[in-house]
Amino acid sequence: MISRIDLHIHSTASDGEYAPAEIVEMACSLGLEVIAITDHDTVGGIDEAMEAAQRSGLEVIPGVEINAKSKDQSIHILGYYIDHRNESLLAELTKLCHSREWRARRVLEELAALRMPLKWDRLLEIAGGSLIGRPHIAEAMVEQGYVSTIREAFDDYLGRGRPGYVQRPRLAPEEAIELISSAGGVPVLAHPLGVLPILPGLLSAGLAGLETYYSGYSVEDSRVIASEARRHGLIATGGSDYHGPSVTPGIGLGQVSVPAVVMKELRARHLALINKG
Repeated sequence: MISRIDLHIHSTASDGEYAPAEIVEMACSLGLEVIAITDHDTVGGIDEAMEAAQRSGLEVIPGVEINAKSKDQSIHILGYYIDHRNESLLAELTKLCHSREWRARRVLEELAALRMPLKWDRLLEIAGGSLIGRPHIAEAMVEQGYVSTIREAFDDYLGRGRPGYVQRPRLAPEEAIELISSAGGVPVLAHPLGVLPILPGLLSAGLAGLETYYSGYSVEDSRVIASEARRHGLIATGGSDYHGPSVTPGIGLGQVSVPAVVMKELRARHLALINKG
């Protein structure tokens, strides 16, 4: 029976600290049996992770986390068992990636105005072929001596509401759900505590699950979300939201206990979506 599961992990393909193959190696060393690579707005790390996991016994679920926006709220939609080669999905993710590059260039403009110039070519080197995200910019800031740590870069400049933060265009959460579903994936509302009031609209769009077991959630938090999941017939999923210790200190790979039954429910919903299509 599957008992060690982490369904929310980020790699260097978006804003994580470790390459997909490194994550697979760490997951195996920790005794994990199922992981999902859920990078922000990209599926660029999935093939590397799946290849690295061959012959290891570790199941790598192809996933994604689409950053959406509803009014002034940031809403993240996870997708599990997606067809990561689906042309419509890739086309839309490409658009979102372009918006990430636009955002990164705007952040550099803001930092330059604060007398902290950074070179675009150096950011490309740090990103190593992945999308340039805020962790890469933070690493460059440390390298230039503008800040002492990546955490300081986020706390003082790159975090929401700080002088170097730039918002980027996003899909509506209903659009993200439909995009995931059209690629055969199971759409789940990530870290839903605080955004549960928007749930009715997401249900009508085809939402299939709520991330119930999550880093930082108390037992009571998870109980509240699990109750909502049961009430609406949704899958109660879970994951660490692991990015690496420099990006999200204190959050460890596989640190969240996720019930084994989640996998059975996810697979069943995935097969139902495929058969319906």
